[in-house]
Amino acid sequence: MAEHRWIRAPRQRDRVAARSELALPPALAVVNAHRRLRGPYTAVGTLLRAIVPDALDRCPDLMQRHDTEIIDTAPELRGTVSATRETLTSRTPVPERTRFYARLRTLRMSHGLVDFVADYLRCLGGKHTLIVDDAHEADPTDQEFLAVLLRRIDPELLTVVVTTGTNPLVQPPGPVTEPLGLALEAHCIRLDGPNQVIDAAAEATDVSDLARDYVFGGCIDDDPAAIVAYERLDAEERKRLHDACATELGAREEFSLLLGAIPYHLERGSDPVGAAVPALRHALEHCQNVGCYHAMAELSARGLALVNRETDEEQWKHFVAKLAAAFSASGRIDEAHLAYEEARRGSTSPLVHIQAAYGLAMLYTRHYDPEQRDHQAALGWINLAIALAGAMTERKVREFNTVWYRNGLALVELHLGNLEEALGLLDDGIARLEEEFPSGEWLHFRTILRYNRCQVLASLGRLEESVDSYAELIDIDPNWAEYHFDQAGILRRLGRLEESLAEYTEAIRLSSPFPEVFYNRGDLRAEMGDVEGAIADFSYVLELQPDFVDAWVNRAGLYLELGDLDAAERDAATGLGHDPDTPHLHAVLGQIHAERGDYPAARSAFDRALAADPDLISALSGRAAVAHELGDVEIALADLSHAVEVQPDNPLLRFNRAFVYQHSGQWERALADLDVARDLDPDDPDVADALAAVKGAMTPS
Repeated sequence: MAEHRWIRAPRQRDRVAARSELALPPALAVVNAHRRLRGPYTAVGTLLRAIVPDALDRCPDLMQRHDTEIIDTAPELRGTVSATRETLTSRTPVPERTRFYARLRTLRMSHGLVDFVADYLRCLGGKHTLIVDDAHEADPTDQEFLAVLLRRIDPELLTVVVTTGTNPLVQPPGPVTEPLGLALEAHCIRLDGPNQVIDAAAEATDVSDLARDYVFGGCIDDDPAAIVAYERLDAEERKRLHDACATELGAREEFSLLLGAIPYHLERGSDPVGAAVPALRHALEHCQNVGCYHAMAELSARGLALVNRETDEEQWKHFVAKLAAAFSASGRIDEAHLAYEEARRGSTSPLVHIQAAYGLAMLYTRHYDPEQRDHQAALGWINLAIALAGAMTERKVREFNTVWYRNGLALVELHLGNLEEALGLLDDGIARLEEEFPSGEWLHFRTILRYNRCQVLASLGRLEESVDSYAELIDIDPNWAEYHFDQAGILRRLGRLEESLAEYTEAIRLSSPFPEVFYNRGDLRAEMGDVEGAIADFSYVLELQPDFVDAWVNRAGLYLELGDLDAAERDAATGLGHDPDTPHLHAVLGQIHAERGDYPAARSAFDRALAADPDLISALSGRAAVAHELGDVEIALADLSHAVEVQPDNPLLRFNRAFVYQHSGQWERALADLDVARDLDPDDPDVADALAAVKGAMTPS
């Protein structure tokens, strides 16, 4: 049986030697994940550059399904793979771009890439191996991809071999959904390689060649002899080698080198400020545009280390603003707060203070955990930003910035519950941009204002207006998946189920996989009677996110409807393993036990469900049915009466309570419940038959 492997050894050469001794299927690729080489997606990009040319010939349809994931993680392939899902965000030049991706986009990309690799391997046929070296030095994007790959890919299809050092893996700062360390522990056989004691001084004899190889190898070799040789070099010689390496790499014209090795060497070359600072700015701009926020933060910090605030304030302002933005976007909220405060203390520039005021407002109203949010503090900071914008001298700049920060104020007002005030701010902003920029500039920002307006309209219950506004947005930017996702939810609220289903399906086509869209479509399919489609969607949700408890609940319920008690029981048990207090899953177990005739176990399960949620209808109804079977009419009526109090307009509850009343001889009460049930559902033949039976029983013979 094939299994993934995790090889640990202190030195790179020992790890390579250990993996070379393994009996493995043919190699799909051997990649090094060290982020110093190519920054974010170093390993992923190397893998894709190795397999995409063959995939284009062998299974070209995969390219269209995964073009965004491929192009954004291996930018050299942009000319090879056609971009079919470009959005206004991806097309907008940086100076006009005002929307950036959510933190979880990289996780979605990882899932899409795993799907691509798996589908390609099925097309290729046979068993293969992927070897990933130096994963302990990988960027968080590669760590995330590897964690998802190890969890999801069948080792019979692809055996993954990961090599690391012996120290515990350092988890990236901030929220981490798929930690690589846990994935290695859970899904790999761990093999410890040799731990050789090396006399570095004795080995480092040919210093110049060894040092040159170390530099031109990317400075990733952890061989002590190579490191000692490098450190023995004269400082000017080290700079010369780094300059030469940067020049050689630049001549290759491979974009991803600009994210890793090239800026690294320029920082250590002869002109770090003149050469490395522009390289770092270029790299962090790309990382911000594709949502690689940990790399963006690292690059910003490296830039700050090179520039002098007193003599180069413009560069300092740029890097400090990007550092705070990267912390905020990656969920590192406390670090973002400190960065904004440091920026405010370090500058008298109005631009620094306006950016910090806006950033702090967004931390307080959006990014902090709910219990830490302070919308009143946010209001103070956003008002300061608006005041500073109003003091700008150039009219168009002043108008744009005023609208931008009033858009932030609209969000604060929304969170304060002032929906009409928020809507007014957005309407005013849209009108002011139309007046000030009649030629259509700032289209990207205009769509953001309109999107926010759609959301406020939906919150106000003005659903038809919101649907129409979303339709206008989709005409402008048809490939932005969130518009379709939100539109689907509103259409469902309006009862337009077929249209809602189409919008969910379009959102799935346009986006890298994320659980919520498949869950919502599965729930809608279940409502529409497509049980098979619903189960397929819930199953994929659970592949993407195994602790998505609501998907376990819904799939278990569908299996129960189909009479597959074993499958329902497995799902309920697995879901309870993730959250032992989920009342719906205890209710499912109660129904399963009742179906099998184990009434004591059923009652116990329903009791646990109702202890967690005393108003849960399925548990109240289930426990009432069990009580009736056991002849405990009092408990049956008490549970059904409680259920009727919770849902007085539910005809089935009225019908069930009438049934118990009928069998306990309480004819008047049975008749009253059936009359209500008939009014609620006039076409139900069971209600009509029960009414006739009760009336017949009440008629004197």
